[in-house]
Amino acid sequence: MIVHPEGIKTLASSVSVAETIARIEKAVAGHGLTLFAHIDHTGAAASVGLKMQAAHVLLFGSPRAGTPLMVASPLLALDLPLKALVWQDDTGQVQVSYTDAAYLAARYSIPDDLAKNIAGLEPLLIGALQG
Repeated sequence: MIVHPEGIKTLASSVSVAETIARIEKAVAGHGLTLFAHIDHTGAAASVGLKMQAAHVLLFGSPRAGTPLMVASPLLALDLPLKALVWQDDTGQVQVSYTDAAYLAARYSIPDDLAKNIAGLEPLLIGALQG
């Protein structure tokens, strides 16, 4: 059972960690977004002799969309760019977890006209996982 902190959502992936990452990266590029970073927590753990489940964080977004949000609420920069965690649970199921855009909008009191700038996160991830 996955325990979700407030505002976190998780989607199951039907493909491997590597394929899930590739699909998300393709969707990010296809939507004209920038992939700012790919953090390989598993590889970092292995580099110091530790083992952990597969865990990769992809950071992506658009300065054109994100900048007005951070101007309206500077602390939102703590949660931008957007992030997706691709990980494998104890049963071997590949999961994609992310912070819900509506939660971010409420947390930082983002006006509705600007909240649309991040509202596409979930559809992007769902589309990527569907192939």
